[in-house]
Amino acid sequence: MASLREQLEKILKDLKTAGDIEASAIVSRDGLLIAADISQNVNAEAFAAMTATMLGAAETATSELGKGIPDRVIVEGREGKIIATGAGPKALLVVMTNPRANLGLVLLEMGKASEKIKELLG
Repeated sequence: MASLREQLEKILKDLKTAGDIEASAIVSRDGLLIAADISQNVNAEAFAAMTATMLGAAETATSELGKGIPDRVIVEGREGKIIATGAGPKALLVVMTNPRANLGLVLLEMGKASEKIKELLG
């Protein structure tokens, strides 16, 4: 049977086949990298820390404003999108897409992957 890390990496590789996803990572809620499918030219640890901070800030802001906890945070730029979503109480799933990504398809596939991650990490 595959190790936990191998199972998590497979989820990320499968997610990439959804199309237009350039990089993905599973990150602990405190910003530590758990698993990644990221090219060599991206600092995976920095990516993990920054995206956890981004989602944490959004959660604090929406909670303070009485709007509950966000399902996801989406940052859109000229060169692409960064999407972060919860994957259970211990982890986040984060992806980087190209600018032409079909957002609906990416969010659908991220939802499926998040559930699998949640099951594996408990």
